Amino acid sequence: MAAGELDRLATGLLEGLGKEYWGFVPRLAGATVEQLGATRAVGWSLGSIHRYDRTLRALGPLRTQLICMSISLHNGCRYNAYGHAYAAELIYFRKRGRLLPIDPETLSEWVDLHPNELRDRLCDMLQHADLHVEVIWIDRTLALATGEQEAVDQDEARIAHLVRMFSVLDAVAIAGKIEPDEAHDPINKDTALKARHAAMRSTMA
Repeated sequence: MAAGELDRLATGLLEGLGKEYWGFVPRLAGATVEQLGATRAVGWSLGSIHRYDRTLRALGPLRTQLICMSISLHNGCRYNAYGHAYAAELIYFRKRGRLLPIDPETLSEWVDLHPNELRDRLCDMLQHADLHVEVIWIDRTLALATGEQEAVDQDEARIAHLVRMFSVLDAVAIAGKIEPDEAHDPINKDTALKARHAAMRSTMA
């Protein structure tokens, strides 16, 4: 099989997975194949998705999205930071009926902050959102992301895997200069929820 055809098949597979999981074709799919190569992109993605799903079940959707967002912000990746910030806000909105104090677009611009300032801003936002327990998780996440500590239990091992996973995803998105798309979570398929969310956000603009 010619390399070009293999790349097209791999890209189609990753785009199809994104469509199935999130309800849209993620812009990152083609860039992943282009930068990692077809075989590695598919193998790495399938393995990462499987472990990510286990983390999602163990830690819960909101916590997982906040962790992923924080890692991508630390890595300087606006594409993934936005996708997970948007997902976190939709999950929070569905559960609480209100919005996070900082909108996803603004959050995704925090990519150039020093780790200490990033930590302070994220924790302040979480406290204002009455997500006080999540402050602990973001502290652990950023400590693992910066290398200040190593994983000492199963939950931290899950976070450490996300740190490794997003080191690849974020590098691909940054190198490809990929612009943000939609929420990186199955909740993105809930069009009615997204419409209510957009309406509420518009009243705060």
